[in-house]
Amino acid sequence: MAHRAPDLLPDTDPPADPDADWSLPGWLYTDAEYFDVEVARILRPSWQIVCHVGDIPTPGDYHTLEYIGESVVAIRGEDDRVRAFANVCRHRAMRLVEGPAGCAKKLVCPYHAWAYELDGRLTGVPMRKDYPALDMGKMGLVPVGVEIWNGFVFVRLKDDGGPSVAAMMGPYTSEIAPYRFDDLRAIAPVRTRTRAVNWKNVGDNYSDNLHIPVAHAGLTRLFGKSYAIEAAPYVDKMSGYLGDRPSADPWERIYQTHLPRAEHLPESHQKLWLYYKLWPNMAFDIYPDQVDFMQWLPLTPTTSLLREMTFALPDDRREMKIVRYANWRINRTVNAEDTWLIERVQQGMASHAYEVGPIGRSEVCLRSFARKIRERIPEARLHRAPQAGWSKRPRALE
Repeated sequence: MAHRAPDLLPDTDPPADPDADWSLPGWLYTDAEYFDVEVARILRPSWQIVCHVGDIPTPGDYHTLEYIGESVVAIRGEDDRVRAFANVCRHRAMRLVEGPAGCAKKLVCPYHAWAYELDGRLTGVPMRKDYPALDMGKMGLVPVGVEIWNGFVFVRLKDDGGPSVAAMMGPYTSEIAPYRFDDLRAIAPVRTRTRAVNWKNVGDNYSDNLHIPVAHAGLTRLFGKSYAIEAAPYVDKMSGYLGDRPSADPWERIYQTHLPRAEHLPESHQKLWLYYKLWPNMAFDIYPDQVDFMQWLPLTPTTSLLREMTFALPDDRREMKIVRYANWRINRTVNAEDTWLIERVQQGMASHAYEVGPIGRSEVCLRSFARKIRERIPEARLHRAPQAGWSKRPRALE
């Protein structure tokens, strides 16, 4: 694996930060009180991907996303606009729609048949005169922030003034432009997997450059020494070029041998694998043959839900179908290797023997993530958990 010389690496942490050379402490990966603060200050204000606009092409088509105790429905209106709402009836808090996707002319509550238009307006209430406090104009569905970025639908529960997805990905706009994200279509349904790990452990591992040659023999065979990382303010980038030396692994060799030319990509991208991790818990894996996304959604302090979907441009070539399957086989192995790693790291985070660990200067992505966590939650600087109730007391560390 190739790294830039330490003296040439950008310092991603303020020089005055006394914690710049240290990891986040272990208690942040297990503590229930800290978890609640993290959900409020980091997860609720963050953008989360729901689907692609191609997944909801006609009025009434919707996709849902469930996370941190909320259910959100992104739906296309009669005016062709994509909106998002809390999936909650304003009458008795009943969930309006079930499942990951569907289509509806109206959103009708299955409990008492209150009916909402696709733009969220409340227009139907049985026995309307029975509700003296009811103001129809004020009881529409609660809107959720929406951003359409290159064809992908993102939602945000709380606007804290943070950057848009477009702003976060700004440094890489020209690099991803040839992949024609707007034209992508889903080639696999949403897949979900639970993992017995804190959500940060998934993201830390995704951006960890030093474990590649140690734990991922397949990626090392494919990339050789070309694997590289860098950290932008809100995005980590990893990349590697496929080598020409035939791999000893059959699926890796099939991918190398049969990968067809992607006419929409420049020569520099024909054998390039790109990985982008967006703050705080999403990633795009961009290959010449397809584009994957993954989220690691927190369930509890020590469990997470991985949510994945695969997209591609329409391509019926036999070679493309073969390499997409080979891609899946390769990454299935990588995912199994990573699962083994992060589950054991999670166990170590709970040990009284662990407080913090040093971060190398080459670990620019881990440094960047830790800095942003500490900026939002100053107590994350503490090497040991404070006394219970700390989150209710004045925030003295700010």
